[in-house]
Amino acid sequence: MRVHEISDRYVDDFAAAHPCVATTVGISDYDSQLTDYSPEGHAARASIAKRALRDLAEAEPADEGERVAKAVFTERIGLEVELHEAGLDVASLNVIESPVQEVRSVFDLMPQDTEQHWDNIAARMAAVPSALDGVRASLLAAADAGRPAALRQVGKVAEQAEVWAGLTGETGFFDSAVQQANGVPESLRERLRQAAATAQEAYAELAGFLRAELAPRAATKDAVGEDVYRLWSRYFVGSELDLREAYEWGWAEFARVEREALEVAARIKPGATLAEAAAALDADERYHVRGHAAFERWMRELSDEALDSLRGKHFDIPEALMGLDCRIAPPGGGVGAYYTSPNEDFSRPGTMWWSVPPDKDFFSTWREVSTVYHEGVPGHHLQLGTAVHQSATLNKFQRLLGFTSGHGEGWALYAERLMRDLGYLSDDGNLLGMLDAHLFRAARVVIDIGMHLELEIPAGTGFHEGERWTPELGLEFMLTRTITDADHVRDEIDRYLGWPGQAPAYKLGERLWLRAREDAQLRQGSSFDLKDFHTKALRMGNMGLDTLSDQLAKLA
Repeated sequence: MRVHEISDRYVDDFAAAHPCVATTVGISDYDSQLTDYSPEGHAARASIAKRALRDLAEAEPADEGERVAKAVFTERIGLEVELHEAGLDVASLNVIESPVQEVRSVFDLMPQDTEQHWDNIAARMAAVPSALDGVRASLLAAADAGRPAALRQVGKVAEQAEVWAGLTGETGFFDSAVQQANGVPESLRERLRQAAATAQEAYAELAGFLRAELAPRAATKDAVGEDVYRLWSRYFVGSELDLREAYEWGWAEFARVEREALEVAARIKPGATLAEAAAALDADERYHVRGHAAFERWMRELSDEALDSLRGKHFDIPEALMGLDCRIAPPGGGVGAYYTSPNEDFSRPGTMWWSVPPDKDFFSTWREVSTVYHEGVPGHHLQLGTAVHQSATLNKFQRLLGFTSGHGEGWALYAERLMRDLGYLSDDGNLLGMLDAHLFRAARVVIDIGMHLELEIPAGTGFHEGERWTPELGLEFMLTRTITDADHVRDEIDRYLGWPGQAPAYKLGERLWLRAREDAQLRQGSSFDLKDFHTKALRMGNMGLDTLSDQLAKLA
């Protein structure tokens, strides 16, 4: 078999074995099913990966496109197998992206237009207890194997489960979801109500299990240590990093961005600290939006404006990508924005989701402009949507399953900076919001590596010099040295500790994208064309940073 055929077959086999991911990437054949998250389910998916790797090792690429595709697949799926053999897939429990969240969030991406769609939703809701039984079995197996979940993650995920179960005074997620089933037969409506109750009861039972059975066995230490961290870092970044060099670079980048942010703060309010400038902007009515509906409308208008003004002039944007949905996410998850890709025929558009506290009614937009560019255009929507659109040159794995945080989040952070270069952040308030986002991401490099490896805080930083990082110091640093919303910061510390190696991928990925552009400019001299560079780079699809570096170096 050829490389592309093996890769496509893997996607088909994996989708059948992982219905939640199938729905996430837009493969609708399994919308009535949920994933088997038991140890046996994880083992079955690992077997699919190992078979594909064996077949690919024997396949001779037919051309340059297949050579790149083989490198991308081997690196990505090879790491999936390493994670499985280390027992880290079975042990997965964190506040942002683990099976507990996957089972809930997959319903956000299901169509609701027809009776068949609602029948799928009812069947999938009815399968929630079995899926969560598999999660429990895996978490217990991981604990038995000496890889128990961390107590912080156990407690926080229990809180999320209680919100989705409707145990916190608000309507549960599943009850809210089935209220949207209009125009369906009463028999189906009743099935939906029963399935919703069953799903919520399963989440309530999961919360009880986490608190009563898993918490007593949980690890009290959050840091995962260098060996586990290195594996996760390779997975999220797609490169074997010198972690201490990255840590030192993170400090230098933090100091650089901090200096620039202070210069902008002084223009907003002479002599102001970052916090004082932020307070002045928060009090400025020009940046005020009140209510979830108004905030959703604001981000949609800004996103549409970016699409229209960038198309043709700065980027080649296919017509299929001109639709970008913008929505407030259901409550219960972490605070922040995220993006979900379109399906292959673009009948489901790319979507920017904003997760906000249910009781938050006031939004200060200067903080959020660059986030719209990060999640939308020219960030994730342009990058991931372009990959999906390349069916003529990329196989299904490259288009749908090859996402790497270093590549994807690095591009999206690069896109924020690019919008400044293109003149879209001329307002000092919006510019300070972008710089705070970059300060925040530089702090992530320092804190994530520092906390998990328990590194020493160096001299000259003005922060607990000589002490070793702890979660408490990480929280203090983010609250006192950035101007990010405090609720967001507290969520972020929990995220870093449960998802080691992912948070630094943003800044480290941006670092590579900037370096690659500079190298291309040096090679091409006066013939360098920025739009052409971006077009060629995005059409390569998803890959790890080492593979990306090799490919970008070849751009003529």
